[in-house]
Amino acid sequence: MTYVVTENCIKCKYMDCVEVCPVDCFYEGENMLVIHPDECIDCGVCEPECPAEAIKADTETGLEKWLELNTDYANKWPNITMKRDAPEDAAEHDGEEGKLEKYFSPEPGEGD
Repeated sequence: MTYVVTENCIKCKYMDCVEVCPVDCFYEGENMLVIHPDECIDCGVCEPECPAEAIKADTETGLEKWLELNTDYANKWPNITMKRDAPEDAAEHDGEEGKLEKYFSPEPGEGD
């Protein structure tokens, strides 16, 4: 089992999860974060910290595409270990449907 970041992180990108991760397995894209599944130790401390409720256990049904996306981009994006401010419009996008198709960016974020 591992945890994965799902669609609601896109354009919200709260970083509360990064701050509590004991193994620094978060990677930063331009407008979302992902978890490296091979580095995640399945501790679960990140899941309740996410204000957007975008982190899920990969054992939940229907998360296969998110596991694949997390795996792919964790190998392309820079590691992030320090919490920064969320985008100014994060609250506007929290809970919005169809964010993957509308907003996902494959571009890397800043990282540490």
